Amino acid sequence: MTLRPQSRPVHDLPPERPRRTRLAETVGSWRAALRIARREVTRARGRTALVLAMIVLPVLALSFVAVSADMARLDPAEKMEQRLGNADAELRVVSQGPVTQNADGSVWNAPEDRIPETVTVDDILRLLPADSRVLPVRRWLPLPLRDGTRTRDDVPATEVDLADPLAAGLVRIHDGRVPTTADEVALNRAARRTLGVDVGGVLNARDGTRSWTVVGVVELPESLEPMAFLRSAGEPSGSLDHDTVFLVDLPGPVTEDLFRHLNRNGVVVGARVSAPSSPVEAVRPLGNSLGAEEIGTGVLVGGLGLLEVVLLVGPAFAVGVRRRRRELALVAVAGGDAAQLRRVVLADGVLLGCIGAAAGVALGVLSAFAARPLVEEFVFQHRFAGYRVWPAALGVIALVAVLAGVLAALAPAWTAARQDVVAGLAGRRGAPTHRRRWLALGVLLAVTGLVIAGIGAAMVRSSVILAGLVLGELGLVFATPTLVGLLARLGRFLPLAPRIAVRDASRNRSSTAPAISAVMAAVAGSVALGAFLASDDVRADQQYRPLLPRQTVLVTADDPDATGPPDRAAVTAAARDHLGAGSVAPLVAAGCRTNFDACVVSAVAPPDQVCPWRPYESISEADEQRARADRRCQWPAEDHLDGYVQVAVDDGAALPMLTGATPAEVTAATAVLRAGGAVVTDSRYLVDGRVHLRVEDDKRETGEATTTTVPGYAVRSHLRPSWLLISPAAADRLDLAVRQTGWVVEAAEPPRQRQRDRFVDALEYLGPVGAQFELGHGFTGTEPLLLLLAGVSAVVTVGAAGIATGLAAAEGRADLSTLASVGAGPGVRKLLSLCQAGVIAVLGSLLGIVAGLGSAMIILTFTNRRLAEGWPVEPPYPLLVPWLTLGVLVVVPLVAMAGAALLTRSRLPVERRLD
Repeated sequence: MTLRPQSRPVHDLPPERPRRTRLAETVGSWRAALRIARREVTRARGRTALVLAMIVLPVLALSFVAVSADMARLDPAEKMEQRLGNADAELRVVSQGPVTQNADGSVWNAPEDRIPETVTVDDILRLLPADSRVLPVRRWLPLPLRDGTRTRDDVPATEVDLADPLAAGLVRIHDGRVPTTADEVALNRAARRTLGVDVGGVLNARDGTRSWTVVGVVELPESLEPMAFLRSAGEPSGSLDHDTVFLVDLPGPVTEDLFRHLNRNGVVVGARVSAPSSPVEAVRPLGNSLGAEEIGTGVLVGGLGLLEVVLLVGPAFAVGVRRRRRELALVAVAGGDAAQLRRVVLADGVLLGCIGAAAGVALGVLSAFAARPLVEEFVFQHRFAGYRVWPAALGVIALVAVLAGVLAALAPAWTAARQDVVAGLAGRRGAPTHRRRWLALGVLLAVTGLVIAGIGAAMVRSSVILAGLVLGELGLVFATPTLVGLLARLGRFLPLAPRIAVRDASRNRSSTAPAISAVMAAVAGSVALGAFLASDDVRADQQYRPLLPRQTVLVTADDPDATGPPDRAAVTAAARDHLGAGSVAPLVAAGCRTNFDACVVSAVAPPDQVCPWRPYESISEADEQRARADRRCQWPAEDHLDGYVQVAVDDGAALPMLTGATPAEVTAATAVLRAGGAVVTDSRYLVDGRVHLRVEDDKRETGEATTTTVPGYAVRSHLRPSWLLISPAAADRLDLAVRQTGWVVEAAEPPRQRQRDRFVDALEYLGPVGAQFELGHGFTGTEPLLLLLAGVSAVVTVGAAGIATGLAAAEGRADLSTLASVGAGPGVRKLLSLCQAGVIAVLGSLLGIVAGLGSAMIILTFTNRRLAEGWPVEPPYPLLVPWLTLGVLVVVPLVAMAGAALLTRSRLPVERRLD
């Protein structure tokens, strides 16, 4: 009898699991994965601490910044509370006619031609209800002080009667009391540090006519910048300038009628209640809102930071997966599928991300609260209104931290799901596999990123440039494991320790490649930005046009009409003692006889030398093409002939010092001046040996100009603006008045900072006298930033090399035991650690330098192409190598290698191995 299988009816098949059941299974799977992750966290405490440190530090920093920024942002009511103190309103006279203002009086519209020159307290009282009280406050007054041999004008003054009850809530007293007489002064903490004077000290005016005794340390909460507080020496009802504000105590509330009454009389009102609505309500201060460009740049910068954290944390998860091979294999044998294996590893990232986010946010908030007084004083320079946090920002930061943990565990999770179960149960390490598609994807992303960065440079869009760099960096990250594998093939030609190091790097690509990528990313960013900054510095120096020769100093009187030129003997003695000067010549200016300062004296350029289009004015694309083809327009914008020149009347005595002319040029130019001619430093003003001069009088109603043509000579010079030296005879022909304003001094060499300070101090007793030096452009502006960039890269390089080397040492204990058993010496372990750190630091730095220089060159090339097609002519960016940054980055791998060797114990362990 043959038994045949009977077919089951369709309705007898097991029903499909309902969606609720699948959800419950998923939740249960995640619950079990999180329990396993919690146990692993307590077992591998060193690795856990490393991962948490990498996550907590950026979260702490971002939380600190977010909370501090939120506390620093004051709403209009909080700002008004700081501005008013005990007063009911703050008034500011801005016009002699009606004005409109916004709610808090920070923005207003007023006729510019009706600004009052002075205002008095009585003027204000006439506009207010009876029994009102007014306290004038004059801020940002210059306070020139004499500090030993130096002049200090970096501490402005606020003039207000702080003893008045209206000012009781305006300032906070930290020490001493407020000034009560005109010869007393109070300082805030910043001014006390700047001036080095405490309570009881004395401040002396620059001219020596008066002094003030410091009686207290007070502060204005709305401004913690260096500031002194004086009491007015005059009567409160005296005339005050229109920048004065008035604190008002009213007998009643600030009403809408009072607002409108004061606005009609040109007074802007700030009060605790909002002003009536007006068209100014729609006005918003510039810079308050972020555009798409700024938002995009911020997101991309944040993405780069997130990628850096993921690359640094990823090796720790990779090592954790390898150490848990047997455990994961047991999960697979017990029926766990690939998704459940991935969840077990991802749970580590979720748990550590949550712990790191919570700890980082908590520490960031606490540190922001603790450091609030220092942040107020040294960063934002105003007092905050209250303790508060920024929940939305902290939530985003926490989510990003969790995301970093998950992304760092993502690649190890996929590796764990594909491992050989039999090899895992036996404790054997399977042969590493790497698909070539990742290399192809990496190359594609790198090329695409460079193209996008070039397009962004052509469009002048920083967000597009940054997006291209991010894509290029991701491409290199994907290609790094293949490069590590290629490096391992060279191991056969190396000695023992480096051969083991490159072999371990290839076998453990899941931990080595992220560390190399992290170093590469940091180094590439530093090198690219460093190359751009160095190029921009050289370009700025090429564009720079000095006003004077480096050895020339101009000494001029602030008010030559009242005081005349400074004393020649005193100037000569000071120049001889402090500048080593031997030549001093008079500096003579020209002006109109009726109104000296109303004249504009200029040289007229011939039409065949003047570009028909003005630089930076709106012109059509067709005109831009014509301008690029016109030889008269092939000059940078600062070199276009606009008629503005520096004018002096000279017979040849000051000519070499003002123009830097050669002896032969001085001889020829002096002869022209003595013949009644003029000398220019731009040859384009010279036509057939003559210069056309023009004088325009701004006060003359007819608007006619006086012109004449005189013999001329052109001195070769790169000074800007150009000099026009006219002879006394030419000044007479133009009916000009002459007046000596100071002296021209030629120093023995370009004066240094100490020489300049001593020379200025020696001129102090001459009265209001100024000295003008040519300081040059200099290259020191970007050096600190370049060093900072290199320092950040150095920290990442050393950190990544140390992390990966430590993890490799923990993973390779069995290999070290084998080395010890076959007779390897104690120094082999140190040499092995040195080589392991070298593989990561050297390879990452080399890749970063190549990527950074390549990115910088592509961006600069596209930028120069765009500049070449524009008008006015802009000089290109030179393609430079940031040697300062590269010098630091070349040393950093050596430091990482030396540190790995010094911190590694030389004693090789001998372990019992049970198979």
